[in-house]
Amino acid sequence: VVHLEESGGGSVQAGGSLRLSCAASGFTDYKNCMGWFRQAPGKEREGVSFIEFPGSGIYYRYSVKGRFTASNDNAKATAWLQMNNLKPEDAGTYYCAVRTDTWCYQEDFTRESSFTFWGEGVQVAVSP
Repeated sequence: VVHLEESGGGSVQAGGSLRLSCAASGFTDYKNCMGWFRQAPGKEREGVSFIEFPGSGIYYRYSVKGRFTASNDNAKATAWLQMNNLKPEDAGTYYCAVRTDTWCYQEDFTRESSFTFWGEGVQVAVSP
């Protein structure tokens, strides 16, 4: 069983930055895909970024490209999502999730249900 714990949420003004962390434990497969998802009030959850763990493949939602950067440290089993130039539409609850025994793919933006393990989520608020 993979356990995920997010941290780093908060409240910023538009244009500000936040860095989310996701500490993982229990990886047993050689390849995993970690996804960052978010859900705004009244909206469906959406994929933000996907990063291979270990591995180097990274995918971003179009609306965050150039502003968000996903990274990981395989030795620490931790991943980060650096979010710069935040916009009010970026606000919501951010989750990290893992799908084991597979790499990440561009199609993962439409395959949320394939992610088995989820963190509790952290809140991100962005004021205009």
